[in-house]
Amino acid sequence: MATDEPIMATVAGRYASALFELAKDERQLEAVEKDMVALDGMLQGSTDLVRMVRSPVISAEDQGKAIGALATSAGFSALSTNFLQLLAKSRRLFALGDMVKLFRQIAARHRGEVTADVVSAHVLDEAQRAALEDALKGTVGGRHVRIETRVDPAILGGLVVKMGSRMIDSSLRTKLNSLKTRMKEVR
Repeated sequence: MATDEPIMATVAGRYASALFELAKDERQLEAVEKDMVALDGMLQGSTDLVRMVRSPVISAEDQGKAIGALATSAGFSALSTNFLQLLAKSRRLFALGDMVKLFRQIAARHRGEVTADVVSAHVLDEAQRAALEDALKGTVGGRHVRIETRVDPAILGGLVVKMGSRMIDSSLRTKLNSLKTRMKEVR
C-alpha cells in the first residue's frame, strides 16, 4: 500500500494510525492517549522494559504476559491493553516506542496542536517553558504548542528546538563550533 503520508510509510505508523482510528471510533481517544503517555514514561524510565519489548529471544507468549501484566497494573483501558496484546502476539513490540510517539503526534495533529521537541542544557522551569511556548505559538499561527523537553548537558547552554521539519539550534556548542570554523578560515 503506497502512501504520501510519511507516518503511514512505516510499520509503527500503520499501527499507530490504526490505534488512533479505533480509539476515535470507540470514543476512547482521551483514555488511550493517557495510556500512551504513561507507557511512554515507562519506556523512558526502564531499560529493562525496553529490552523486553525489543528482544527477539523472548517468546511472543512471554512478551504478551509481561505487557499484559504491565497494562493491568497501570490501569490501562481495555482498548490499550488489547492493542498491546496484539502487538506481542504479532511480534511487533520492537516498534512500540515509535508507535507511541507517532500515536501522540497523530492525536496532537487531530487537536490542532503542534509538538516541539526541545533540548536544553538544564531542566526548564515553568516560567521558561511558558515563555518558550508563547514564542513558538507565534511562529505557528497561534496554534497550541506542546513542548516535550529533554536535557543534554553536552549542548553547554541555549536550546535546540525541533518542530516538524524546522529546527532552531541556538546551543552554545553549535555557536562555539561555528566560531571555531570561522577562526580557521581567517588563518
